[in-house]
Amino acid sequence: ISGEFLHSPFIRKQGNIYKPNNKDMDNDSLNEKTMEDVHTKEIDLVNRDPKHINDDVVKVDFEDVIAEPAGTYSFDGVWKASFTTFTVTKYWCYRLLTALVGIPLALIWGIFFAILSFLHIWAVVPCVKSYLIEIHCVSRVYSICVHTFCDPLFEAMGKCFSSIRIRLTKEV
Repeated sequence: ISGEFLHSPFIRKQGNIYKPNNKDMDNDSLNEKTMEDVHTKEIDLVNRDPKHINDDVVKVDFEDVIAEPAGTYSFDGVWKASFTTFTVTKYWCYRLLTALVGIPLALIWGIFFAILSFLHIWAVVPCVKSYLIEIHCVSRVYSICVHTFCDPLFEAMGKCFSSIRIRLTKEV
């Protein structure tokens, strides 16, 4: 006996219950769409803000922070060294902070948004739907009461007060 047949999976005669091989149940498999796993998608290492969520927040360059007005210039070498020092320090400090704190914060934000999604899906939406179902019942009862008791009362009061006429005269 060959070793490749020792651990062969059990295959049902009709096929997998989710993807059947028989013709009667195969109509659903024609409508199946290929789902892409969002966890294994390609990451764009060039454009890291494709939705532009930080466009107006963290664009800070040397010229945005340090500027010398006309007539008050430092030595060209000092200006170039200051530019290089600022740019390199900002670049490496950011990289160091992301290396040290980025992954723990990604873990924390992942947990936070997982909890937020869980609460929204399993608590908030069902609670709101339940509230809307119950309030619909209450609104129907309230509407019936208003139409039954208030409408005739206000209609009668409207007819009574509709014949009242007020005339203002100015005496000099």
